[in-house]
Amino acid sequence: MRPPSYKHVADELAAAIRAGTLPAGTRLPPHRALARQRGIAVATATRVYAELAARGLVVGEPGRGTYVRHPSGYDGPEPSRALPVPRVADLSFNQPLADGQADELRRALRALSTSGDVEALLRQHPPGGRRQDRAVVATYLLERGIDAAPADVLLTGGTQQALDVVLRALTRPGDVLAADGLSYPGIRLLAAAHGLDLAPVPVTSSGPDLDALDRLCRARRVRAIYTMPTVHNPLGWVLDAERRARLAAVARAAGCLVIEDGTYAFLETAAPPPLRELAPERTCYVASLSKNVATGLRFGFAVVPARHAAALTGALRTTTWGTPGLVTAVATGWITDGTVARLERARRADAAARQETAREALAGMDVTAHPASYSVWLRLEPHQRPDHVAAVLAEEGILVSTGDAFAIGPSRPRALRLALATPPPGELGPALRRLRRAVDAIPP
Repeated sequence: MRPPSYKHVADELAAAIRAGTLPAGTRLPPHRALARQRGIAVATATRVYAELAARGLVVGEPGRGTYVRHPSGYDGPEPSRALPVPRVADLSFNQPLADGQADELRRALRALSTSGDVEALLRQHPPGGRRQDRAVVATYLLERGIDAAPADVLLTGGTQQALDVVLRALTRPGDVLAADGLSYPGIRLLAAAHGLDLAPVPVTSSGPDLDALDRLCRARRVRAIYTMPTVHNPLGWVLDAERRARLAAVARAAGCLVIEDGTYAFLETAAPPPLRELAPERTCYVASLSKNVATGLRFGFAVVPARHAAALTGALRTTTWGTPGLVTAVATGWITDGTVARLERARRADAAARQETAREALAGMDVTAHPASYSVWLRLEPHQRPDHVAAVLAEEGILVSTGDAFAIGPSRPRALRLALATPPPGELGPALRRLRRAVDAIPP
């Protein structure tokens, strides 16, 4: 009998990992043991593990072996957010709020309480939202350069749910989903949940390596490309018009979908047109009001090609059925009366000021950031392990995210992602200077 190819063995192990038969943290057999078990050559076993690593399913640790990766991006349990000392700063998650937003919410709720049909807020809204609410979002999106009919706009409970229903409706287990080698951690969780092969695209200083993406699409049947072309998380880049046109052309030639994440796009007012406008027949644009208004306002949207609207509406029906009436009323009310536009202007000014604070506090360190974003990518020295640095900072009362959480493929970035939005403005500079002293003090 002909021995199974490395691809066949890799597919079987990948299926076991996704099914939970091989849970996170499982140590896989050494290469020679796997070769004996499967009746393959040792070199073929090596190719099996290389393939699983490329899919982001396992990680090899020199001297220890090959382990199943945790879908969250960490190679073990999620780290505790409880610190051993009083908290100084949370730089692990962006939760921007402005002074006075609580009062704005009180005013909005009082206005709703005296509106004509309060009872309508308690009735079931249809999957994807009411037409009048979708029209409000469609009008709002014109400011982002997106001209979409209300029927192509579906309301969701945030960007994560928008991504979930797009993948639920338009992909099948085993499909290939391409994503930047460093990207939003939530896409990996969703890919694992939907049984997708997540294929990393190498990144450059100015965006994804589009030659590598083209080669990937020619070598494999890629179903969708997930991308953040405007204010990328975590690297902050904004793709220029030429790169956007090339990305759209690659997707069109490959016949695959584009999933464009615009969560942080509001921070850049001079970006080229969204991919949705370059390839509307295949692009799903997702975003929310989490970063520009409040993370607790779970209100998002997906702008989809007309031919896919029914499928996504069905996916929404199977998850939450309809959008929350009260949240939708607050969100659309704030869009209509200009509150969202005003908050976005304030966020842009706030993010730029925080970046200036970060540049001063971290001067001389190896950092990458958009000049008006809420994130900094801090590369560490060769002797500094990200997990160890994060533990040292926790002892200082500072929470950070390690680069592992953003890694799509087998690469283990020696970096931290610093989220700047949560600390009060007056506390950010001292916290970053304290972080710098702690990192600099780590001996070789």
